[in-house]
Amino acid sequence: MTELTRPIRRLLGRHTDTPEPDAVPESPAVTEPARLTDDPSIAVDIAESDPLLAYLQSASGPIEIARLELDSPAVRAMREAGVALVVPLVSQGELIGTLNLGPRLSEQEYSTDDRRLLTTLAAQAAPAIRVAQLVREQAHEAAERERLEQEMRVATLIQQQFLPRELPKLPQWQIAAYYGPARAVGGDFYDFIDMPDGRIGIAVGDVTDKGVPAALVMARTHSILRAEASRSNSPGEILRRANALLEPEMPARMFVTCLFAILEPETGRIVIANAGHNLPYIRTDDGVVELRATGMPLGLMPGIRYEETEGVIAPASSVLLYSDGLVEAHDPNQQMYGFPRLRQEMAVDDAGSELLDRLLETLHRFTGPDWEQEDDITLVTLRRASGVADEPASDGQAGPALITAFSIPGEEGNERLAMDRVAAAAGGLGLPPARLERLKTAVSEATMNAIEYGSQGNPDVPVDIAVETTADAIVVRITDRALSGAVPTDAEAPDIELKLAGAQKPRGWGLFLIKNMVDSMDVTSDGSTQTVTLTMAREERTNG
Repeated sequence: MTELTRPIRRLLGRHTDTPEPDAVPESPAVTEPARLTDDPSIAVDIAESDPLLAYLQSASGPIEIARLELDSPAVRAMREAGVALVVPLVSQGELIGTLNLGPRLSEQEYSTDDRRLLTTLAAQAAPAIRVAQLVREQAHEAAERERLEQEMRVATLIQQQFLPRELPKLPQWQIAAYYGPARAVGGDFYDFIDMPDGRIGIAVGDVTDKGVPAALVMARTHSILRAEASRSNSPGEILRRANALLEPEMPARMFVTCLFAILEPETGRIVIANAGHNLPYIRTDDGVVELRATGMPLGLMPGIRYEETEGVIAPASSVLLYSDGLVEAHDPNQQMYGFPRLRQEMAVDDAGSELLDRLLETLHRFTGPDWEQEDDITLVTLRRASGVADEPASDGQAGPALITAFSIPGEEGNERLAMDRVAAAAGGLGLPPARLERLKTAVSEATMNAIEYGSQGNPDVPVDIAVETTADAIVVRITDRALSGAVPTDAEAPDIELKLAGAQKPRGWGLFLIKNMVDSMDVTSDGSTQTVTLTMAREERTNG
């Protein structure tokens, strides 16, 4: 109430150093103002529990404080401050303030005309004051929104500066990552750190709280982990040192959950330590398992030690590291996505970005179209290829190295997607432009055959594609599920006259084209899948 009475006093009172003359009797309320000054003592706060508040709400006009019989702290304060008359200011049935007046300078009581004038004035002033209040509140809210939006922009910028600009490129491995900030940016982060002997350090973490404070703690944690990873090859020791550095400077009610792993790409050996973060899932031929390690979050208390767990990522196995923004998302009925659903989704054998795409698609179906993301979502996947590069070739040369492997839905039209992804993978391998275009055409035709005959146009039956490289060639393997039996591979040389006469099958142009676009095409089958292998030499082969 205090803030509302001050502008009223400035509007109605006259602050002078000389006494005001007594009013003319005909119009005392106009010529004889109350004794009001800029002294804040006449402004009295009224507590929500004070009975005066209800009394003012229901009053129909000015109230004489001297005659008011209420056990009210505000009434006693008003009497001490010299308030003689209180005029409630009510707008749309809501008390928004009071007009507090001292005794008249003539020491006469306020007349009926005075009271009537004050009642009329209050009725006109209250709506204007309410409008001013609303304008001030809106201005304050707009400034607060701008401040928060600016804070979010700064927090987002900080996070983006510390996320990896590119992912490691490892033979035999497919690595993918996703970071999706919530509206109120949190402190999620992930990182890949080069370590001695070809090992890779992998960190995934989540800072409690939101906005710039969380982003700054994230940046500090990121820098500490990188520095400590250069001094130790033990995930547990790296986290122990990080905790020792973070704990003295951690803001109140904040901490960092973090999982740190060290991967040996050559062997698939992985060692992890965990500071209160979600456990990683590993998909194997025998099912989905958790790689367990426990420890307190970083920054909570000193002297914490972190246990280590070791495992091996076998060929054709996948690993998922993630933050809790995924599992703690809610649907419209406030049901949580949860760990069992995530574990079930991990049972499907997808590679790299396909796993991420499917997890996000499942999440969006679960939450519905109107979902407002509650927390940052961070996903990191690693998949080890099935081992084609592990064995040396029969001539003693190194076998083919896997560049990329992916799956596409077995739906008509996706041959273009396969062609583009193969071109992207093979584009940096030194293949002359003309030969690259021929390889793209062959991949498109072979994938189209796999979709038509293997998947039969069913998007739920994928086509698997792998791109490998040897010292002198690019190798593309296209595998279908052969639902309708073997995909035809007889590439009879087409003859337009024979085809028009019906003496030759109407199809066959694609197969003929494939064989003539690449240097070799081979077909193998295990009864349930069929693989077309396309080999394109880096340089044109000459006969003789």
